[in-house]
Amino acid sequence: MLTWKNIIDFTVNGNPSPEKRIEKTDEEWKALLSPEQFMITRLKGTERPFSGEHCTSYSLGKYNCACCDTPLFDSSIKFDSSSGWPSFTQPIKKNAIKYHKDTSHGMIRVEILCNTCDAHLGHVFPDGPEPSGLRYCVNSLSIGLENED
Repeated sequence: MLTWKNIIDFTVNGNPSPEKRIEKTDEEWKALLSPEQFMITRLKGTERPFSGEHCTSYSLGKYNCACCDTPLFDSSIKFDSSSGWPSFTQPIKKNAIKYHKDTSHGMIRVEILCNTCDAHLGHVFPDGPEPSGLRYCVNSLSIGLENED
């Protein structure tokens, strides 16, 4: 189980290696994504709170990257944070997520990205539920739900 100490360590000493890498040009991403998805995932945008389809949905399944379809989170670790964005306590695998120190907007945060394609997902905070204490705060447009059959 990842903890806040692990997250900070990744931002300082480097991230776990992904299982694979996918790299595309902006034009290739634009052809695959909606304009809103491109703005969030490739330009580090943020959707309005409580506007995303995954914010209040608790269907069973895996949440995959909207850009490259890499599994990122499982529905079993999703929780209602009342933050306005889908929230998870852990990634599906230790190396699914990449972490970067983010000093934009006059604060220090930890940005989370897909470790396969560098899609911006959102941020992680140390104010989640036990036992990890983590809250992965994710833009709905950066993920897609693969329902369990």
